[in-house]
Amino acid sequence: MITITLLLNAIWFGMGFQAFYLRRKVFGKVLVPNKADRDNSAYDAVVEAGRFMGGFNLALCLLNVMLVFNLGGFETNRQWAVLLIFNALAHGSQFAGNIPMALANRRGGGLWPVFRGVMLRIFIIDFTLMIANAVMAAMLLF
Repeated sequence: MITITLLLNAIWFGMGFQAFYLRRKVFGKVLVPNKADRDNSAYDAVVEAGRFMGGFNLALCLLNVMLVFNLGGFETNRQWAVLLIFNALAHGSQFAGNIPMALANRRGGGLWPVFRGVMLRIFIIDFTLMIANAVMAAMLLF
């Protein structure tokens, strides 16, 4: 079960690297859906900030891949739980970061749509992986 959780983390973080770093111009359009709002330096900064987000996602992807091949390297469930809690926090911070925008969407506002398309998938998958990692960590601790 740990291997599956780690692989799902690796896949998702790898997709984050691809979206934020390799395809940052496309993702910039997701974050700023109104074409009229894209003709300024702030939009360019949002697009280029994808390199930072993508870099973190690449590191998290590779960490999870390395952990898959290191399953025998940790001796206690508590050690594994620490890594799973870290992953839960990484996914949880991404999920929580979208909550204010989702609430704004419910009121008819917000800068990007959380409940449609790519952002909806991100919202749901980050929540699901946050819970999966937290549950797995709790199972190992208790």
